[in-house]
Amino acid sequence: MVGKRTIYFTYMIETKFSEFVYDEKDIFDLIMSDNQITIHNMLIDKTINFDPNLELINIPELKVHVPAPNNQTIEEFDEIKQQNWFMPDYYKTFDIAQFVLDQCKTDAELQRAGQELIMYQDRNLFMLLRYLKYLVDTMRKNNIVWGVGRGSSVSSYVLYKIGIHRIDSLFYDLDIADFLR
Repeated sequence: MVGKRTIYFTYMIETKFSEFVYDEKDIFDLIMSDNQITIHNMLIDKTINFDPNLELINIPELKVHVPAPNNQTIEEFDEIKQQNWFMPDYYKTFDIAQFVLDQCKTDAELQRAGQELIMYQDRNLFMLLRYLKYLVDTMRKNNIVWGVGRGSSVSSYVLYKIGIHRIDSLFYDLDIADFLR
């Protein structure tokens, strides 16, 4: 019958990546609860009975993902997870470099921001910057107050321009190397 699948769960375990594999009772309790269920990236045991050509199994309002293979390294797992940011698609393709440069008013600001953006790009951190922009926009939209700045992050002029902190590292002559080591 289209739209129905039999799923067999064995037991709940914690993987080496600190993610949980849920058993039949856990899933049943979630489905039968009166609450709205929206669960992303839930892992299930590899003994599940399903069509191997499918990437995920849909239960109404529930997405169940197959866990990473046991032979996957933590570095491989981390690389895959870094590609899956939970933010609106708009931010996933947002030109964060142009946004930061547009916030600059002087040549000194442009030079500092450009230098830092190259360092972020070299470290493949543009998705992180996009996510931080989404986070700041969401906090502002919902009137959530966050701190002025902490630790070495205040030495990043790019983070200042995105709005993560309120310390102008250019004004205080803070070295970006203190943050991006």
